[in-house]
Amino acid sequence: MTTIILKRGKSESLRRFHPWVFSGAIYGTFPKNAELQEGEIVRVVESIPTPEGPEYEFIALGHYQIGSIAVRVLSFEDEPIDRNFWQRRIHEAYLVRKKLGLVRTDNTMFRLVHGEGDQLPGLIIDVYGDTAVMQAHSVGMHCSREVIADVMEEATEGLVKHVYYKSETTLPYKANLGQQDGFIKGETDANVAVENGLKFHIDWLQGQKTGFFVDQRENRALLEQYAKDKNVLNMFCYTGGFSVYAMRGGANLVHSVDASAKAIELTNRNIALNFPDDARHEAYCEDAFKYLERAGGDYELIILDPPAFAKHKDALRNALKGYTRLNAIAFKKIRPGGIIFTFSCSQAVNKDQFRLAVFTAAAQSGRHVRILHQIHQPADHPINIYHPEGEYLKGLVLYVE
Repeated sequence: MTTIILKRGKSESLRRFHPWVFSGAIYGTFPKNAELQEGEIVRVVESIPTPEGPEYEFIALGHYQIGSIAVRVLSFEDEPIDRNFWQRRIHEAYLVRKKLGLVRTDNTMFRLVHGEGDQLPGLIIDVYGDTAVMQAHSVGMHCSREVIADVMEEATEGLVKHVYYKSETTLPYKANLGQQDGFIKGETDANVAVENGLKFHIDWLQGQKTGFFVDQRENRALLEQYAKDKNVLNMFCYTGGFSVYAMRGGANLVHSVDASAKAIELTNRNIALNFPDDARHEAYCEDAFKYLERAGGDYELIILDPPAFAKHKDALRNALKGYTRLNAIAFKKIRPGGIIFTFSCSQAVNKDQFRLAVFTAAAQSGRHVRILHQIHQPADHPINIYHPEGEYLKGLVLYVE
């Protein structure tokens, strides 16, 4: 195992358990000039000067990768990164989900592993029934995929029988891994899972992320409480999650809008799965901004859950303009006394910046607006207290006079 030696004074964040080693903090390697392979497990040490010469103090073990983040830390203990390690870590994550009350017969989908939040940086695992959909965001996790899949059934106490690997679009493209999505353990065609008693088709083959946005579960349940007798507009509907909850909440009508024809098809399938032949729902394949601009003032409840406008900090300025414009149109269109659920899933946009964009939109509209709820990602998408960068989902529930 190659050892990475840090420059003096560069271990402070690691000693506070931040799980990243940046390339600028590295002094060298042992053996000297070692040819590091992306994805390999390395030891990270700090050189401590003594009268007899330097001593090397262990800091962490992690996956080496090419880029500004050079090591993603797996453990701050000097321990074997073997099958037992993976089984233990994933089982710990599963026990947390059980304690949260997410493993139930009326709720068969949840996030099992959330990267740094579960001390497994670069790894995402979502569970849908007895199938786990795994995404690797680092070459190291890609290299470990087989052992992770192998321990999954044991780590989830027999729950997970199948593992679908979906990392074609999440791995570093320069790594040239030639990865193809597919089952790496078991295989199944059963793709319906249950969330809070509602059924959803999960498109892990071609859908976004792992096939469903499980991070909005609690916010969908909150929306259900506000939906009774209201005309509801669900923008950027994707799988129609908010629409299905609004229907169960007793909405007068629900309109779902998305620019993707596949998303509209999936939304209609999910509505039919739960509310067959229910005339309250209609779906429209159209650009969200254009639909909002031409919409009348018929809606009393609007959901704005767009895809990430900023996937990196270079796009931040344009993203904030996009959030301002989108919310300004919604403020203009919603009926007096209406409610807006508005979200940002852009990690590059912090909650203060998002709130300022929405505030600007409200000021432009001239409407009086109250904040009813400030909402964020759910507990199965935990934020490591030593890694605040893990907070990405933020939202507001607004009452518009």
